[in-house]
Amino acid sequence: MGNVTQTPTRPAEAGSAGSAASAAPSGRNLEGHRWVSRPSEANTPEALKERLIGCVRSWRDYPPSLRLWFWLIPVLTAALGGVLRFVRLDTPRNLVFDETYYVKDGYSFLISGYERAWPEKANDSFIAGNPGVLLDSPEYVVHPPVGKWMIAAGMWLFGPDNPFGWRFGAALTGTLSILLLALIAQKLFRSLTLGAVAGLLLAVDGHHLVMSRTSLLDIFLMFWVLAAFGALLMDRDDGRRRLAERLGRQAAASADGRPSPLQLASGPWLGIRWWRLAAGVCLGLAVGTKWSGLFFLAGFGLMTVFWDLSARRIAGIHGWISGGILKDGIPAFLSIVPVAALTYAASWTGWFRSQDAYFRHWAETNPSADWGWLPNAVRSLAHYHLEAYKFHQGLSSDHPYEASAWSWLVLGRPTSFFYESPKPGSPGCGTGSCTMAILSVGNPLIWWSAAICLGILLFWWAGRRDWRAGAVLAGVAAGYLPWFMYPERTMFYFYAVSFEPYLVLALVYCLGLVLGKRTDPPWRRRSGLYLVTLFVVTAVVVSAFFYPVWAAETIPYQDWRFRMWMPSWI
Repeated sequence: MGNVTQTPTRPAEAGSAGSAASAAPSGRNLEGHRWVSRPSEANTPEALKERLIGCVRSWRDYPPSLRLWFWLIPVLTAALGGVLRFVRLDTPRNLVFDETYYVKDGYSFLISGYERAWPEKANDSFIAGNPGVLLDSPEYVVHPPVGKWMIAAGMWLFGPDNPFGWRFGAALTGTLSILLLALIAQKLFRSLTLGAVAGLLLAVDGHHLVMSRTSLLDIFLMFWVLAAFGALLMDRDDGRRRLAERLGRQAAASADGRPSPLQLASGPWLGIRWWRLAAGVCLGLAVGTKWSGLFFLAGFGLMTVFWDLSARRIAGIHGWISGGILKDGIPAFLSIVPVAALTYAASWTGWFRSQDAYFRHWAETNPSADWGWLPNAVRSLAHYHLEAYKFHQGLSSDHPYEASAWSWLVLGRPTSFFYESPKPGSPGCGTGSCTMAILSVGNPLIWWSAAICLGILLFWWAGRRDWRAGAVLAGVAAGYLPWFMYPERTMFYFYAVSFEPYLVLALVYCLGLVLGKRTDPPWRRRSGLYLVTLFVVTAVVVSAFFYPVWAAETIPYQDWRFRMWMPSWI
């Protein structure tokens, strides 16, 4: 009985054994299903793929009339997000919030490949279009290079003397992340509608919008983590497809149409997993942007191994735990961790190639009896990392906009990136008192609803064993929970952008529950569609209301105060 499947794999044929089982009541949508299959039928490649992946396995499995929409919907949502992010991208012309560090670092990378120091009042020269005042001495910084290289790419394309060039990299990255999320949602939920909703909600959310319009590092961290998540989703299907094909071939080669007990002891090795290697590169780039990417590396690594263990169990492999660890877990580690480490090391190429970057020659003046066998450049870089780690551990200075991680989901203390009071009569200010501000606060309807949805997903994952809910929760947990380990550290709400896409996926998951299943009665589907449409339209209206304080539009002071819904937002 170990090789008998209870999962419907194919329609029952007239007169075949089990046809009586297919004569189920019409109200339960069981017609045509065979709930018990012969071992020879249950172990064919197609039957295994049906159990492991389902009937829709890629965009090519959609009807021809829908294939265009599979790509067009994500492109349209990204285009909308791009308009919101690129229009007036050069406003304000100031270096806002931490742009004062990362934009100038990006220019330094463009010139020399590493961070150099700046003189006093360098911001004034930089804003005036004269960035060439940087000094020859190196500057000590505590974040890796990848995000600053991406900022530098925008300045290389459009010049370092204008805000559009400073922020182009962030705006393009934010726009591409909308495209990615829409594609991921389509694959995760197998619904064009929910893919469109996911892309649209991320496109209009204020927190993601602000981070896409300012050159801070977190938007780049979010993008590479999301790309890794998408690559692992592709790997999940690819690995299960390989498992079905190889196990099916073994079954076909046997006399009784089933794999031998030895073959089912641990299952086949699945070969090189190219999507998993791609995820390793993306995670290396994420860590190369900010070290908090390490938590995603660990969380996603465990997630993909658990997916493989589950696949072997569903396929009927007896030693699915030991076999999965040996044939999936160890290869997963080798495919992700060393690849990420090499990618991370490569991101320091500019530092290695330099002669006077910070700590570049530290090892030459600090010999070591224990570690002297390492190349001096490697020891110097290791010392650099140790000093940066000490800095992060001791970062506990007060800041007016610091926000505990407990407050992030409820928008307790968003970060004010920019605030200015234009003079009466200046462009856009026709009243006695005006305001021009950038407040990195999310759309309250999206964020507060998503926070509630996390509890629902926890139930569906633990109670219903829905792997999709578990995957979304893994993304939130990897980006959110680690911050609770450092309660004394100075933290800011905008760090939450790293896991914001998974909050949107959690919300879309619940909207999918409201929308209902394809097998539901028409009135149920229609009612669900009305409710989902009402929610999305309301979210768009709320975003339109808050847009002036996200994009630094000049508005009357009273209009600004009207948008400050909580005293802690001021």
